[in-house]
Amino acid sequence: MAQSRLRKLGTYLRPHWKKAVLGVFALLITNALGVYIPLQIRDGVDKLRFDFDFGQIWYYVLLVTALATMMWVARMASRIWLFGIGRQVEFDLKQKIFAHLLKLEPSYFSENTVGDLITRATSDVDNIRRLLGFAVLSLVNMIFAYGMRLPVMLAISWKLSVLSLSVYPIMLVLVQLFSNQLRFQQLAVQEELSSLSELIQEDMSGISLVKIYAQEENEQQAFNQLNHQLLDVNLVLAKTRNILFPLLRGLASISLLIVLWFGLDEIDNQAITVGDFIALLIYVEQLAFPTALLGFTITA
Repeated sequence: MAQSRLRKLGTYLRPHWKKAVLGVFALLITNALGVYIPLQIRDGVDKLRFDFDFGQIWYYVLLVTALATMMWVARMASRIWLFGIGRQVEFDLKQKIFAHLLKLEPSYFSENTVGDLITRATSDVDNIRRLLGFAVLSLVNMIFAYGMRLPVMLAISWKLSVLSLSVYPIMLVLVQLFSNQLRFQQLAVQEELSSLSELIQEDMSGISLVKIYAQEENEQQAFNQLNHQLLDVNLVLAKTRNILFPLLRGLASISLLIVLWFGLDEIDNQAITVGDFIALLIYVEQLAFPTALLGFTITA
């Protein structure tokens, strides 16, 4: 069943394969520059330690600025292309859903509530957009991030690299644990939104009956009740998110503290230079975000 659904999604992706290739290539350029820039910073720091020259400072400042600008452009291009695919597939799906609804018999709409139909055409299709845009981008970016940075980190210092990345599996497990909770809470939000949409549709279509039987106050109370229920489930979802993301940042900070703690000893023992130490700090920081997104990608 899952494979057939994935194949069905593939039929929607197939017309946009050129944009997908361009987006993946832009991600490749982005990660290549992300690896190259810290190496330039490392070389600049090591050279300036022994031969301080303002001309060299300006050279590295302008070089890093130019490379960072190119990296920003490539990153923006990757997001425009890959996120654009998800939005185009969302548009195609909504068009297909609408065309299909027009062909259904009236009995179908009497058996299925309007709120459920609205939720499927909005929230459910939005989830598919995130899967085909955000999740694909995150997965490809994670592969490039580790595939390019990890060999360089191990070449600089395998000991510091292993110690600093030892925290990241905990981050992945934490995201997986919270992802299940987030999924159920998001489902609760969709169900409450469906109920609220159904009530509004019924009131709009039967507004004359509401006025004839003077049910305005009762309908307002029903709306307030459903609205507060929707608010409550949204607050629960927001609370879980606000707990998770600081925890992830805290684990990333622990990884940086490990590099700081053991890196100073490596510098004293002349196993690495100050430039190597700074490059490792940058690489560890760069890997924190893709690692955290990996759990969400697997859940999606």
